[in-house]
Amino acid sequence: GRKEGRKEGRGGAGVMDSPAPPEKVVVLLKATGDAPILKQSKFKVLKTERFLFVSSFLQKNLKLDNVFLYLNSSFSPSLNEYIGSLHEAYNVDGKLIVNYSTTPAWG
Repeated sequence: GRKEGRKEGRGGAGVMDSPAPPEKVVVLLKATGDAPILKQSKFKVLKTERFLFVSSFLQKNLKLDNVFLYLNSSFSPSLNEYIGSLHEAYNVDGKLIVNYSTTPAWG
C-alpha cells in the first residue's frame, strides 16, 4: 500500500514565527502619528544591510517622499549604521523596534 502521512520539509508554514537565521535579525516597524500602517510589520533583515535599507523600504511601500525613523521611540540612528550593530545595541526582546512617522516625532 501507499505510505500515508509522509513528512515533507517545513514549507512556508509559520515562517514569521521561526527564529531568524544567524545572519538576519527581526525588525519590527511601528507606525507613529498619522503614518500609514503596513500590512506586515515584522521582517527579517540581513545584519549587513544599512539602516538606509529600512528607510528606502518604507518610502517605497508607503509611497512617501520622506519618512522619519526612530529607535526605541527616542532617536534617529545614522542611515549608514548597520542593522546588525543597531540590533545588538538596541534590540528589545530580540527585535529591533523601528518607529516611523511622516513628520518629526522625537529627537
